[in-house]
Amino acid sequence: MTTICDLPEDVLVELLSLLPARDLLRACRVVCAQWRYVVDLTTLWKRKCQREGFYVQSLDRSVADWKVFYMLCHLKRNLIKNPCAEEKFQHWKLDNNEGDKWKIENMPGPHGREIADPKVRKYFVTSYGPCFKSQLITLQKEGYWNELMDEKRPEIIVKDWYAARFDCGCRYELTVRLLSEDYIVLAEFHPEPVVIEQWNDAAWREISHTFQNYPPGVRYIWFQHGGQDTQFWAGWYGIRVTNSSITVGPLTML
Repeated sequence: MTTICDLPEDVLVELLSLLPARDLLRACRVVCAQWRYVVDLTTLWKRKCQREGFYVQSLDRSVADWKVFYMLCHLKRNLIKNPCAEEKFQHWKLDNNEGDKWKIENMPGPHGREIADPKVRKYFVTSYGPCFKSQLITLQKEGYWNELMDEKRPEIIVKDWYAARFDCGCRYELTVRLLSEDYIVLAEFHPEPVVIEQWNDAAWREISHTFQNYPPGVRYIWFQHGGQDTQFWAGWYGIRVTNSSITVGPLTML
């Protein structure tokens, strides 16, 4: 009697590529030696990339492992929660909340400008005292298993947007750390503070950084940003921040 195992390899690849990756790795791969072989084939994972829109022909020579590439593409999303203040301060830890404290305002705000992305409708704004807020991302909870981070060390891309009011100077700071299981700093991005003068253009600007070739052992990502106004005016005249993001995945997908 003919069974599914009697199907030609290319047909079996086509059928199995329809299944979720979790089922392929946890169930199909252990059925028999033939299925294990097929599940490990580069052609199967490339086919899954084609099905889900991750494949571009120009990537053929740059992708070393299509299974890992697929998993990274499938997992890729913004790991910062509530980046645009739509959920007030939920998910953020207010490390410093001085002056008149953090506040949320609607775009463009007093003496401000709209950001280029029309989907971003709100921002966080600082006061005359130091205002900093942070998030700690646990990579394993987000689906990035330890072996993947240690052996493949995929790129970690950080982005943030900041702006000032037209009529007040302010200061912006950003710190991002890759941490070990014991919260030891393995890599850090901490550029010089940005000081914006009074009577500026109020434009939104992006800052970005890509972590590459970092040491093995990264288990957490700590993101902190904030600042204050430089004229110490009561109210909310300090730096404005929004649309923060951290993504893990191949640079070829940006």
